[in-house]
Amino acid sequence: MKTLLPLFFGLFAASFLFLPPTTLAQQPAPAVKAKRAPNPVMAPIQDVAGLPRVLLIGDSISIGYTVPTRKLLEGKANVHRIPTNGGPTKNGVANITKWLGTGKWDVIHFNWGIHDLKYMPDGKRQVEPADYEANLRSLVATLKATGAKLIWATTTPIPEGELTPQRKFGLVPEYNAIAAKVMAENGVAIDDLNAHITPNLATMQNPRDVHYTAAGSEYLAKKVAEEIGKVLAK
Repeated sequence: MKTLLPLFFGLFAASFLFLPPTTLAQQPAPAVKAKRAPNPVMAPIQDVAGLPRVLLIGDSISIGYTVPTRKLLEGKANVHRIPTNGGPTKNGVANITKWLGTGKWDVIHFNWGIHDLKYMPDGKRQVEPADYEANLRSLVATLKATGAKLIWATTTPIPEGELTPQRKFGLVPEYNAIAAKVMAENGVAIDDLNAHITPNLATMQNPRDVHYTAAGSEYLAKKVAEEIGKVLAK
């Protein structure tokens, strides 16, 4: 038996030498996982000397209006943004020092809210109202310490009914009211994006989604750029 094994393996190996080229060529190539292209919104920008520096802080809604805001303020300001989705206020509290860096900011336009009022599997909102207020107070104090002019953006509407993907949220007006109180007490200007976009939700918000079409993001950007421009003019 031992003498037959070498002969058997030799014949098995030799059989591959006589396979037609097409048989070998037809073998599927190993799957290569495509790398996701980096989001250009998150790429750092090179400051134009002499122009004021503006920082945008916010979630995916702000990601949508970042690039059109930059275009609208081109030649007037260097518009940066945090290099990520800002998420809930507890994420802001944990990362705000890193996001601010060491450079000087002239204007900071910021928002948290949608992630805070989202219901989690345990039935609680990701950040309950009392914690939302406490986190906002902490964040505003940190932002004021930079010496920058601050602009708070109200949280935009969430459609009623079933959403895609499936998510459940608390009431936007409740969280906007909390934020309005904190901002009023701290003398922070308010950019009411909620009121600005509400009349156009049917045409500018994606169906069953909190996000906006390209036209919707550009519409929000016009308001953001306008409010930043007002502050820069002062």
